[in-house]
Amino acid sequence: MSYYKNRTLVFKNSYIAEGYTVAGPKENDGRYKGCFDLSLSDDMFGEKTFEKAERRMFEHAINGAIAKANLTIDHIDAVFGGDLLNQIVSCAFAMRNVHSGFFGLYNACATFVESLILGAGMLNNGLENVLCVSGSHFSTAERQYRYPLELGVLRSPVTQWTATGVGCSVLTSRPQSECPKILKATVGRVVDYEIMDTNNMGAAMAPAAVDTFETFLHDTKSKASDYDIVITGDLGKLGGDIFMDLLGRKGIDISGRYLDCGASLYFDSQQTYQGGSGAACSALVFNSEILNNLNRGKYKKAVLIGTGALMSPTTSFQGESIPAIAHLVQIDRR
Repeated sequence: MSYYKNRTLVFKNSYIAEGYTVAGPKENDGRYKGCFDLSLSDDMFGEKTFEKAERRMFEHAINGAIAKANLTIDHIDAVFGGDLLNQIVSCAFAMRNVHSGFFGLYNACATFVESLILGAGMLNNGLENVLCVSGSHFSTAERQYRYPLELGVLRSPVTQWTATGVGCSVLTSRPQSECPKILKATVGRVVDYEIMDTNNMGAAMAPAAVDTFETFLHDTKSKASDYDIVITGDLGKLGGDIFMDLLGRKGIDISGRYLDCGASLYFDSQQTYQGGSGAACSALVFNSEILNNLNRGKYKKAVLIGTGALMSPTTSFQGESIPAIAHLVQIDRR
């Protein structure tokens, strides 16, 4: 294992004031039913296209997060966010009515944790309140990355289901009583184990998650047992098993304290095969179930690892393998 200098950062004043979620119908029928702030009965969200529906989810999540934190748009210094569509148009177009600074991000399904790292960093450099937002929509991602929806192509057993929804966190530099704090972060690097199957993203992303988590433990001189829970974004069932196996070979045991957002999002009966994926996956689960457990004190020390497969339809058609990345934040309850 090679360790690279300056991959792990320490923050002083980065608190998670609130989280807000907009979830699609399939997501609210899953294991976290009732945990989301807004659950849609129609994934069109009253719009004429799925792309416009995704954009409206971003708009609603941003406004909802601001209101939930008892702030106004004038209090928001910057927004960090992205989605899966070309040129991150869902998030960017949603920002047309938000006059704060905008940092458009793309790290595939690792975008949400990337936004937390950058948002926390900016709070430590003079900003007071920022939003971190990420989302996706099954129907927009499916026809961009794979096949037309009307074609009805059979899905591989190793595939994951792109989550429909948006999750938004309000970060503040103002200390708040019993408020979860982003304490440390380890920046991911691009890792490529030459996985060629574009359906099997979990296998492609698991080595990147291992690389980042091992680096974090090394840099912080800590052990996996120091943390109440280790959360990955969307490795899915198979990817999560690979992640635990690879860590076990390195003598790192996370059994009994591990959760993958994608593997936990849906019931087996919903036929998502390996579970959820997408830029909404970790944003939805973190800003609902995980943040609630941090606020209640169930978790005192949590590690969130966002995982992303950095492929595109073009690279896949050209026979490229799937590079991946994983970003990590340590979140402690004060």
